Amino acid sequence: MAFYKDERLALFIDGANLYSAAKTLGVEIDYRKLLDEFRRKGRLLRAYYYTALIENEEYSPIRPLVDWLQYNGYNVVTKPAKEFTDASGRRRVKGDMDVEIAVDVLTLCEKLDHIVLFSGDGDLTRLVRAAQDKGVRVSVVSSVKSQPPMISDDLRRAADNFIDLQELSNLVGRPPRADQDEEYDE
Repeated sequence: MAFYKDERLALFIDGANLYSAAKTLGVEIDYRKLLDEFRRKGRLLRAYYYTALIENEEYSPIRPLVDWLQYNGYNVVTKPAKEFTDASGRRRVKGDMDVEIAVDVLTLCEKLDHIVLFSGDGDLTRLVRAAQDKGVRVSVVSSVKSQPPMISDDLRRAADNFIDLQELSNLVGRPPRADQDEEYDE
């Protein structure tokens, strides 16, 4: 499926999901290149990045990225992550952003022609269909080339277009850096 220069476009990035897919593929996302790439594809109106943050941590590895994104053209949507101990006594963190993504997609649908959803989460399949019912085309970015595949089969089938992150990586990726803290000091 092609992108059209005059179409109104928005990106919706499930941060944790994209991070997992990219890490599995050995790709580091350059978020500036990502914006530039989709600006070339259409009239990019918005770029949203969703992530849960652990509160009360002195240092969070995601904080420099969130700060950089906020200053560089992204609408960052966060909420506190929930910490819990699982049945085997391991500390776990949960921060599902599906509702936040769904609300923003459905709120903006009437102002958009095409959305690009960066997620492989099958829970978003119904959202994709709801956006399509409002006349919006939906591209989903994730990966089937990773082991295991990072996209739900239902979500992939529902999308108008599937873009494998592996194929996009030469346009929006960068070689991984040894020191992650320097990544967004630009």
